[in-house]
Amino acid sequence: MSDNAIIVENLSKLYRIGLKEQMSETLGGALGSWIKAPLSNLKRLRRLTNFDAGEYASTEQSEAEDLIWAIKDVSFNVRHGEVVGIIGRNGAGKSTLLKIISRIVEPTSGRVLLNGRVSSLLEVGTGFHHELTGRENVYLNGAILGMSKIEIDRKFDEIVSFSEVERFLETPIKRYSTGMKVRLAFAVAAHLEPEILLVDEVLAVGDAAFQKKCLGKMEDVSKEGRTVLFVSHNMGAIETLCNRAILLNQGCIEKNGQTKTVISHYLSQHYEQQENPLRNCIRTGNGKLRVIDFHLEDPSGNKVEFAQSGNPVVLAFDFENNGCMPKDAISFSFSVHTDREQALFHYYSDFSNVYFNNIPPKGKFKCLIPDLPLAPGNYLIMVRCVMNGGMTSGEEVDWPKVFFPLNVLAGDFFRIGSSKLSRWGPLLVRGQWTMVGL
Repeated sequence: MSDNAIIVENLSKLYRIGLKEQMSETLGGALGSWIKAPLSNLKRLRRLTNFDAGEYASTEQSEAEDLIWAIKDVSFNVRHGEVVGIIGRNGAGKSTLLKIISRIVEPTSGRVLLNGRVSSLLEVGTGFHHELTGRENVYLNGAILGMSKIEIDRKFDEIVSFSEVERFLETPIKRYSTGMKVRLAFAVAAHLEPEILLVDEVLAVGDAAFQKKCLGKMEDVSKEGRTVLFVSHNMGAIETLCNRAILLNQGCIEKNGQTKTVISHYLSQHYEQQENPLRNCIRTGNGKLRVIDFHLEDPSGNKVEFAQSGNPVVLAFDFENNGCMPKDAISFSFSVHTDREQALFHYYSDFSNVYFNNIPPKGKFKCLIPDLPLAPGNYLIMVRCVMNGGMTSGEEVDWPKVFFPLNVLAGDFFRIGSSKLSRWGPLLVRGQWTMVGL
């Protein structure tokens, strides 16, 4: 146990799913159900919370009996000072796993051994009392997390400064926005200085500046030799922060290993299962050419699931020609957006004085980006096509009102031997520095 901060052994959690109540078809039946309601409700409650998990050892049987394994026979160890990412689709069991490790939820079977003080940030405002002020909740939440009053007093100014809610410190939490609650909750949890920090998707709520601050804080925590278990859908943040990743699928561990390998496996499966967003989407344009798909390629033409900061990548857009004449000049474009749909940049082919003629019945428009200038993270791509005039004066041909996902993993963009780029913003640029004396 001395080398491990967390040991998870054969952990399982079984839940019973509530069933829809049957409605009576007659007035007499309705009156009878109303009279029997207290006893029926008690039986229903006992049925939801009391059952012998040993009778439902197989997943197939549990599903047939309106039961579901949120976590099923999960085992792994986390060493002291290790930063481990937990990834997977919604409903894979990530949050349940962290709640069991945090002692919030009791497992159905198996056990968790912890060696060190634990601090967890699992849900927005966990441990907050909405009628109390921000100041009072700092002390309340800190006490819940195991901090003494002397320790909170010593770190109070630092916590408030990190959260950036000084103006609202004497305001009840119920009047805080969701983002303000996240700021305060993360600030308290991060300054507890625990040996083990559990974080569940807090970056999905805060603004961009707060996300960068959180990433920086978690990176600092990991450098101090403390253990971090980090759940997130942001693959860039997982790859930047984590030494190792665990992929959960339907409550079971599907892959456990090097972060980049696990993420690559997850993304390849994700795209295989994902429906093409262009199907049944809203479009504008004359329809003489239609974009039908998008994927990434390496410079040799091989399909890839993700791009890397600073590495070459090809954006390939499949199309069908539905009426473009040989003399028509097509300008194709794409725009890159944050995962919150904020535009980062647009790039039309006519920006490079490139127009396409003699369009075949089917084909691909390809754009090679020699050094991808995006920090690790999840991005979105939108496409647009115009003809005979370019960006400002051309006739609209096809503009699907949907986004394609673009996942970017860490790479050595600046060629300095470091790929820790997420905390500095989404766009990366290179320049030439000089000094001139005056």
